[in-house]
Amino acid sequence: MLQYFFDNYADFEYALASSQLFLAMLGMGALLAPRDFVLEIKQPKGLLTGLGIQWLMVPLIALLVGWALPVPAGIAVGLLMVAAVPGGTLSNILTHFGKGNIALSISLTSITTVAALITTPLLLHLLIESYLPDDFSMPTARIAQDIVLTLIVPLLMGMAIKAKTPVHASETFSKWIIRLSLALIVAMAVGAGGSGRLDPQAYGIIGIVALVVFGLAVQLLSLLTTKLVSLNNSDSLAIVVEATFRNMSLAVAIKAIVFPAVTGQLDPIGDAVFFTALLYGGVSLFMSLLPVLIHRFRGG
Repeated sequence: MLQYFFDNYADFEYALASSQLFLAMLGMGALLAPRDFVLEIKQPKGLLTGLGIQWLMVPLIALLVGWALPVPAGIAVGLLMVAAVPGGTLSNILTHFGKGNIALSISLTSITTVAALITTPLLLHLLIESYLPDDFSMPTARIAQDIVLTLIVPLLMGMAIKAKTPVHASETFSKWIIRLSLALIVAMAVGAGGSGRLDPQAYGIIGIVALVVFGLAVQLLSLLTTKLVSLNNSDSLAIVVEATFRNMSLAVAIKAIVFPAVTGQLDPIGDAVFFTALLYGGVSLFMSLLPVLIHRFRGG
């Protein structure tokens, strides 16, 4: 059965990716309430700074890293796709653990997630088409449709569950749903590896270096920006973590749309994008822990 999964992984990839994203956003929604979208409106400096970093600075850094380092085209496209998606749901938990501004973190995650319906297809169109064949057509409508069905809809469903159930029940529900979504990511990584589509040696050390450089640049420039606009340390931590840790679930799901796997065929661009998304998920988690731990043990 496992060999059948490996041999026919391409037939399963899109279903796994979309199911994983649906579950991840359902779990996140069960932790959110409508007020989380507006908590920072009365003092918007932190919110506006975070949004500017997310939508302008992060994509620019990805472009510069892909241009400055001799990375394969697929790694460069993967970096740009990582930059085009919103912050990841785990950023809220990391910010809370680090004693940062959790209200700002949740507001940034919520707003960028909903806005991804417009911003993600737009950024992808602007950023990666130069790396693609002349006859390639960006499936913008398909991406927007999938963002609605696998990101916005489950987010709203999760929020409805939170509104109608006790806090303990919604938190337990969220925990197990997110765990299930993570299990599907593991299944995708195993399937891609077993089918020969996920080969780290194919990209060399430069691929890993590019991801680390990208993450460090995002962290350092985000921190510098928050200090230049005189945000406090709690706000700064929330923004730095949000900018560093991306929604890899969405990146993987979009990869399955833009570069669909085909049984028996390797795809240098699509496979490298998948590799980049999975690896950056791990790299960004460890990189995000550094400012989180520093802020926590300094007492916030």
